[in-house]
Parts: sequence; C-alpha cells; structure tokens
Amino acid sequence: MSTNKTGQKAANKQSVTIIKPLKGWVSINFRELWNHRELLYFLIWRDIKIRYKQTIFGFLWAVIQPLMMMLVFTLFFGKLAGVPSNGIPYPLFCYAALLPWTLFSEGLTRASNSVDASLIQKVYFPRIILPTASILSPLIDFIFAIIPLLGLMFFYGYMPNERMLLFLPLCVLVLMLSLGVGLWLAAINVEYRDIRYVIPFTVQLLMFASPIIYSSNFVPPRFQVAYGLLNPISGILEGFRWAITGTTPPSLQQLFASTGIILVILVSGAYFFQRRQGAFADYI
Repeated sequence: MSTNKTGQKAANKQSVTIIKPLKGWVSINFRELWNHRELLYFLIWRDIKIRYKQTIFGFLWAVIQPLMMMLVFTLFFGKLAGVPSNGIPYPLFCYAALLPWTLFSEGLTRASNSVDASLIQKVYFPRIILPTASILSPLIDFIFAIIPLLGLMFFYGYMPNERMLLFLPLCVLVLMLSLGVGLWLAAINVEYRDIRYVIPFTVQLLMFASPIIYSSNFVPPRFQVAYGLLNPISGILEGFRWAITGTTPPSLQQLFASTGIILVILVSGAYFFQRRQGAFADYI
C-alpha cells in the first residue's frame, strides 16, 4: 500500500505544460523561435534537397532560369520592341532586376504553400517557422545567380563599386516583402485551396507590372508614391539596378513608400497568421 501511495504522489507531481497563444498585437514569441532554430535549419535544408533531388543540372537551374528569361526579354523587348534601358546594355539592365525579382517570387510561392500537414498534426512548434524557412531557402539560388551578373558586369565594363554594399539591406527588404505576403497567403491557403492556383497567375501579372523589362521612369513623378504603394517591389528593383549599373536612383518618395508598405504587410501578415494558426489542423 505504501508503494502505491508513493507512486500516486509522484504522478501527481509531474509537471504539465499548457501551450496558450499570446494575446495582443505582439503575438510572436521570439524566444520560442530561437529555441526552435535547429528546426528552421532543417526545414531550409529539406527544401533545398527536395528542389534539386534527382535533377541533372542541380544548382545550375538557379542560373539557367533567370538567364533564359533575360535572353527572352532581351530578344522581344530589347531588340524587337525597342524598350529603352537608360543607356545601359539591355541584358544587364534586365538581369539586374530579374535577380531580386526571382528571390521574391520564389520565396512568395514557396511560403504560400508551406503549411505542411504531416508536421502540423504530429508535433508542436511555432508554425511561423514554416513560411520563414520557405523564404530563406531561395537565398542559395540567389547566391548562385549572382555569378552570371558579375560576368555581365565585366563583359559590359561595369566594375563592382561601393553602391553594391546596398545589396544586403535591399535583400532584407525583398525577404520581408515575400514573408509578409507569404504569411497572408499561407494562412488563407489552408482554408481556401483556390489560392494555390491563383498565386502563379498573380505572380506573372505582378512581374509585368514591375520595372523589370522597363524602367520606373515611365511612371510620372506625381504617381511615384502611388506606384510604390501599389507595387512595393518596384522601388527595390530600381535600387538593385542603380546599385549595379549606376542608373538613375529610385526616387526617395518611391523607396520610402515601398519600405513603409512592406512593414505594414509584414506586421499585419504575422498577426493574421498567428491568429489563424490555431485552426490549421481543423482544415488540413
């Protein structure tokens, strides 16, 4: 009898952890995210391996895809349509904007489809890690895609300079935008499966609405702020192009408008995702 009583007392003393969502606008537990950093590394590595597993060219696809797009745009828009490129050779003019655009579009597409049922239903972890890992894995492709950019720069006589130090903050803005939009779409995609069919079409439309094959100088100065608000990636693309080729820098109004709306999208997307994550298991 004494042994049973002792076992019952020991069982009663066992700790029980109750997981409750944080309340308020700041609903992300950053300490918890840091404690799960190894899971973030694992998910990034998993995405990279899945992308290039059983492929012939492997990481070369990160170079082939933007190069082929650059060649097509150069032929049809640079040669046949005669789209002006501000005195910059059109291949370099186009590729300088395709580089950050590919990072954004890949991160957005992967993040919107990142909520994995096999993980959600088995173990607890901060769900926001899933879209975060999805927007970070394309950075490997981005690094490889810089190699053709350096080749184009040397071929056309554009030497690297101190302006290229802006690559890092501009890349951070690209990742913030893809994460913010990806959080919105990932949360909605769990409940409404139509989103996965709409995203590729929308990304293609947004590409032609962005200053990739043309310069944002086509937009009158009085509409630059509105353009930056409606299309936040526009100021970032022009910033990359200026850092590489020394073209006319993006207007401060356009850049500030793009940065401001990116912050709004990121904060609101994180809040919406955190509020909806409790229902993910019900819909998956």
